[in-house]
Amino acid sequence: QVQLVESGGGLVQAGASLSLSCEVSRRTFSRYAMGWFRQTPGKEREIVAAISWNGDNTYLVDSVKDRFTISRDNAKSTVYLQMNSLKPEDTAVYFCAAGAKSTIAVPRSEYAYWGQGTQVTVSS
Repeated sequence: QVQLVESGGGLVQAGASLSLSCEVSRRTFSRYAMGWFRQTPGKEREIVAAISWNGDNTYLVDSVKDRFTISRDNAKSTVYLQMNSLKPEDTAVYFCAAGAKSTIAVPRSEYAYWGQGTQVTVSS
């Protein structure tokens, strides 16, 4: 059973920073891409960032480029999302996802396992 446990969410003011972590209980963690998604009520879950198996390739959705950074530590089976200059529109539940392949994946369908989500709220 693969488990993903997110942490680091919370309530912050606009302009602040938060760092999300996702620890994965997957023996083969280092072989697979990872991603962060977010979802607000009534909307589709959307990808925020993705990272390849070795961290050499990353993807960031346009709305978070220059503000967010995705990284991973394969020795710790953990993926991170550093969020800077947060905006109220970043408010959402953030989900960590483990890919089914080693290369970066954008569609939700290419992710095999999901965390339970962590709430990020940015006040104006």
